Amino acid sequence: MKALIYEGPETLSYKDVPEPNPRQAEQLVRIDSVGICGSDMHAWLGHDDRRPAPLILGHEASGIIEHGPQKGRRVAINPLVTCGRCNYCQSGRENLCQERQIISMPPRAGAFAQFVAIPDQNLVTVPDNVPLMQATLCEPLAVSWHAARLALDALHPSMDRSAQIIGGGAIGISAGLALKAMGFEDVWIAEPDERRRAFLAERSGLQVSAKVERKASVVFDAVGLSATRAKASEHVLPGGVIVHVGLGEDKGGLDIRRMTLQEISFIGTYTYNAQDFRDAATAAFEGRLGPLDWFETRPMAAGADAFREIRAGKIAAPKTILDPWG
Repeated sequence: MKALIYEGPETLSYKDVPEPNPRQAEQLVRIDSVGICGSDMHAWLGHDDRRPAPLILGHEASGIIEHGPQKGRRVAINPLVTCGRCNYCQSGRENLCQERQIISMPPRAGAFAQFVAIPDQNLVTVPDNVPLMQATLCEPLAVSWHAARLALDALHPSMDRSAQIIGGGAIGISAGLALKAMGFEDVWIAEPDERRRAFLAERSGLQVSAKVERKASVVFDAVGLSATRAKASEHVLPGGVIVHVGLGEDKGGLDIRRMTLQEISFIGTYTYNAQDFRDAATAAFEGRLGPLDWFETRPMAAGADAFREIRAGKIAAPKTILDPWG
């Protein structure tokens, strides 16, 4: 099969590799489409020791089961593989499983390939009326659905349902759409890039601004830099919630004194549990998250160019999706 291989910092090669052999209780999925995530970009830049070269990256994917009794079943892939036995898994917090694996991180190859092996329990059926290209968005949507649910659980009932999102990438727009689906009416996204901002204003159905200007009950930091954490600390209302999803920088920015004096909650959140993935997928398939047309597509053979263009800020869409067969 063909695959896009991370060979080292800023180096990707498109070449033939052996087709994966599914283990017991796994399915071989013919990948229809796969999104480029920020974590893929971090790995490509050489900033993620968890993803050493050579490696097949990519974990946002959808496709069709290739063999067996379920052959032809259209599926979205939950890339988080957990043990199912520990206290976290048993209590529905699989994302905290200490034995968790994720495709695109050793020992599991990723989905920048024509086929991937994945446990059957990690597959969610995609209705026939939903394009598989849109189903690829289930993974980033699940990240934000989980984060939005945690924010709603933490927010005091007396607070208004307002949200300011910092960063208009896939996680930022997904957070806005999830919050709207959960009853938030006043949702703003701050995105400094003019081309991205125009794209969001046209496609997302959300309110978009160039800067973080509004105070809100919930502030999402979908970037994760010291500067964006400082903005989140400044613009969250007293008694409100900061939700930190971005992994751009690991230190600095939070105003701990203000957070302490004004009882501001801080939630760090990573991935999702299986139920959140299913709930986000259901919301997407039922149309509750909008038309989900905020992506561009490229053939996987041109994947290296797509990575370079994303880094250079030449792609306005929040998500770039690769076609392994294009």
